[in-house]
Amino acid sequence: MAYVKDLYNKNFLEYASYVIKERAIPDILDGLKPVQRRILHSLFEMDDGRFHKVANVVGHCMKYHPHGDSSIYEALVNLANKEFFIDRQGNFGNIFTGDPASAARYIECRILQFSKDILFSPEITEYVESYDGRNLEPVVFPSKLPLAIIHGVEGIAVGMATKILPHNINEVIEAMKLALHGKKTLIYPDFFTGGDIDVSGYDDGKGRILVRSKFDISSDDKRIFIREIPYGMTTESLINSIDNAAKKGKLKISKISDYSTDKVEIELRISRGVAASEVVAALYAYTDCEYSISVNPLLISNGVPVCLSISDIIANHAGVLKDVLTRELEFKKKKLEEKLHIRTLEQIFIEEKIYKSIEKMKTKQAIVDAVYAGFVPFKAELYREITDEDVEHLLKIPIRRISLFDINKFREEIAAIKKEIELIIYNLAHIVEYATSFLDGIVERYTASYKRVSKIAEFTQVDVREVVERDIDLLYDSTTGFLGKSVASGKALFKVSPFDKVLVVTADGKYRVIEAPEKQYFEAKLVFCGYVDEDLMEKRVFTAVYKSAKEGYPYIKKFKIEKFITAKEYDYLKEGETLLGFTLSENVDIQVFYKKKPRLKVLEESFASKDYLIKGVKASGVRLSSKEVNRAKIVKASKK
Repeated sequence: MAYVKDLYNKNFLEYASYVIKERAIPDILDGLKPVQRRILHSLFEMDDGRFHKVANVVGHCMKYHPHGDSSIYEALVNLANKEFFIDRQGNFGNIFTGDPASAARYIECRILQFSKDILFSPEITEYVESYDGRNLEPVVFPSKLPLAIIHGVEGIAVGMATKILPHNINEVIEAMKLALHGKKTLIYPDFFTGGDIDVSGYDDGKGRILVRSKFDISSDDKRIFIREIPYGMTTESLINSIDNAAKKGKLKISKISDYSTDKVEIELRISRGVAASEVVAALYAYTDCEYSISVNPLLISNGVPVCLSISDIIANHAGVLKDVLTRELEFKKKKLEEKLHIRTLEQIFIEEKIYKSIEKMKTKQAIVDAVYAGFVPFKAELYREITDEDVEHLLKIPIRRISLFDINKFREEIAAIKKEIELIIYNLAHIVEYATSFLDGIVERYTASYKRVSKIAEFTQVDVREVVERDIDLLYDSTTGFLGKSVASGKALFKVSPFDKVLVVTADGKYRVIEAPEKQYFEAKLVFCGYVDEDLMEKRVFTAVYKSAKEGYPYIKKFKIEKFITAKEYDYLKEGETLLGFTLSENVDIQVFYKKKPRLKVLEESFASKDYLIKGVKASGVRLSSKEVNRAKIVKASKK
């Protein structure tokens, strides 16, 4: 059994790790899930400037992705609809209405230049074998921007999940420029679908936000137009939530029309006798026109899941950008230095007529040796030692090129290469300024038109209890003992809503707070039933007159009920004590009638309730007299 248990534990951990790292959670370095990375890698490989059938791209990507074509197709459509990476042609669906994309064989796509500038740098990219060992795929792209917070990410793994909301790309770039100089700024989500957002609880990407539709009621008080919808909603899902609320009688709406195309336009016609402004709060309360989104910025960093704030991700990527640009510059510098070395060899080989020294040589080795010997006087001018490959290159120079050799043009080319190398050396020494300039170039070429769509506002989440109408009768039938909204007969006590709680006090000395019931039986008679409201509970003073269990003496008890647990039963009288009278009125007189006994002359007394202090609900009452009580009566206080 121990072996089987260990085997299960090992296999489950391997499976969980695979799902977390290879499917659901993006890498912090490029912000992409594996399937997204493989799609873009396929498009880079297929790129010829023209559109490709999505079906062909999916087929090509299956060389790298082991989980089937449908997952690739769906991920490609989602990635293309973010509009940063992939150019689209055909019906890729509608993010506003929720209409699906056409089949893969009908739509086409190609990689955008933005993707090439941000992601594609094969010279500094690390590659590993694909799942079948036949091809190479990138471990991560050397991304120059934190894509996870630009396009947003959502994924569910084993035991963990990630949810990062999209942010405006220009705001991300500005934040990165500040981070390059060690400064920090807070940025907030921005959605393609627009809408209003309250970011007071965002907590730098680790909290939650409230999102709302944007309404237009300016043109007609009998119509509401929805122009922008909350993130994560479609017009179809939003209309369904509005329709359901209207059918339940929570909204006074007579007709819903959807005119959405590439822009959202939903028309709500308001019922007679109701103004559009009165329906807005109910739309926020009862429908998906307002809801809360909790976020969890989980990413893979160095093979381990980590939860970072948005500021931390930006600061981390500012360092990544410097590293990527440094490696690109160093690679470019190395290539230019190699080119400069070759051009210098060619110049000396032709100018100093070293090629003439090989004319009399009869063997290949003698020719090679002659070339080596010819460069000995010029070693100081070379950038590195001559190799056999260099000699082979020189020997392949055609005679025609030697005869047409233009020394001035050659020197100009060498000077240009040297100037380019000097610029790279300068940029390497001033990498922060170079990175800032690179980001400015991205904005100028690609993102200047990306303005903020979602409006940041501050609003309080509408509580359903605040807008719901109290329009349901709460009835009590004293003959049967039933209390509730569905009681067939009895007295209507007051009106309640589906969310109201009520305080019920019974003659057996008990009380409880319950949800307004459909139908509930109480064995003892109700002496009080009322709303549970914080202000009311603080103001209510109950007066109970009762007789003690042993002697039968009369007692008065004034108390408040302020603390409770819903549905829990409490005592306001002790066991054996009998309730004689109960009232919510404070200024009353208590008339007490005693049992007739020999030598008892006074059979009735009156006490003013105002003369007694308010106590806790668990405290004992105050004895009114030391005579056995028969009954008591609560009357309005006499004027004195």
